[in-house]
Amino acid sequence: MARRPIALVTAAVLLVEAPAIVAVNGIMARFVEAQSMSLDGLDPDHMVTGTWALGIASGLALALCALVALLAGLRDRRPGRLGRGLLIGCAVVHGILGAVAIGLIGWGAFAFLMTVVGLVVLTLVAYGKETDGPQETDGPQETDGPEKAEPATA
Repeated sequence: MARRPIALVTAAVLLVEAPAIVAVNGIMARFVEAQSMSLDGLDPDHMVTGTWALGIASGLALALCALVALLAGLRDRRPGRLGRGLLIGCAVVHGILGAVAIGLIGWGAFAFLMTVVGLVVLTLVAYGKETDGPQETDGPQETDGPEKAEPATA
């Protein structure tokens, strides 16, 4: 299975998405600042600060998820418990954003977000449960020497 390239592509997509999220939040913060918008009497400066904080936190979270996927791809091992939790959270958030994006932005954004969900989930599934010991099979196993034929009984 091509699990290593899948994890590396996932890491690359998440790493490209991280600064894009910060930039989008920065643009929204500039609009809020220029319009002096407030929500229920909240100070516009607090709105600007909150928008920047959300953008930076989201960008850092995406970069961290990209790092988890990158390490999984480079090591060719599944992420640890915390890493899997981060990737699952990333997939859930992208799924919710995809559902919201249909109405607000359009089908192109939905397709991109669902592609990211698919890559993250495929990374998680590709690095499924690993066993520590040798794997046992239920079927016949190959032997090094010639097989002995059993005598036929009539």
